[in-house]
Amino acid sequence: MLEISIAAEKIGSIGSFPVTNSLLATWIVMAILFFLSFFATRNMSMVPNALQSIMELVVGGLYDFYGQIIGKHIKSFFPLIMSFFLFIIIANWFGLLPGVGTIGFHETIHKKVVETTPATASPKEISEDALKQNAISTENASETKIAETTETVGVVAEQPKTENKTEETETKFVPLLRGATADINMTLALAIIAVCAIQFFGFKMSGIWYGQRFIDLSNPINFFIGALEIVSETSKIISFAFRLFGNIFAGEVLLAVMAFLMPFIAPLPFLTLELFVGFIQALVFSMLVSVFLNVAVSHGEHLAHQHAHTGDHNK
Repeated sequence: MLEISIAAEKIGSIGSFPVTNSLLATWIVMAILFFLSFFATRNMSMVPNALQSIMELVVGGLYDFYGQIIGKHIKSFFPLIMSFFLFIIIANWFGLLPGVGTIGFHETIHKKVVETTPATASPKEISEDALKQNAISTENASETKIAETTETVGVVAEQPKTENKTEETETKFVPLLRGATADINMTLALAIIAVCAIQFFGFKMSGIWYGQRFIDLSNPINFFIGALEIVSETSKIISFAFRLFGNIFAGEVLLAVMAFLMPFIAPLPFLTLELFVGFIQALVFSMLVSVFLNVAVSHGEHLAHQHAHTGDHNK
């Protein structure tokens, strides 16, 4: 039976720290990035080898691409943007490798089922209680019989209920690896880092005047616009996180369903499509970060220049 879990599954722990399958995949992606950068740069030469040539082509092409968006600040922003792109694209493509999501173990789940049933009393106890409660004169013997029957039923109905606890077990398949970006925690962390980096570079490049973008008490209109800017920056976290998570998780679900229905040939076109989607999502995420960085720095520089011009005018 096909099982699809939105949340990452726990596969172990380090002390009290839980380790999930998506976290393990994240560590593997980080290791791939480390070894890739190490082997691509350890013997750099004017006549590059195959790996150095590929990395120079990728890095150089993306440097020129993002340079057209960012402009003069490309040297300051490029390491961050390139890190986002490489991590996301390798994480997206790693989730498509054979064995990811299909190799794992079966976990036994114990469920306690409580069945409530009414307790039954012995006939002797019922008759004794009925006779004690319905002892009347012999003149009303016929009425006594009716009362005995009624009270007997009442005694049975008022008996306390008993609980029978039984335990059922079922098995759940837990994959050892799960795509890192198919976990909302990972995409949310990337989104928070991106938005915080945007604000950091805004203050770094433009100084303290960048804060006037969010808090401007000069007039009510600017104050309202600043409040909207705060809401806008906060909503970027949700936009970054759910865009990446939604596309990658939906792709994995599609591949899982197609592999379950027609395991051999049918998933191949969708696998090719997901390779393209993984590249596009990495490019979109990093490109949006570069655009927002450029907007933040330009806005801060404009405010700083405006205040400097106003100060010179007052002098």
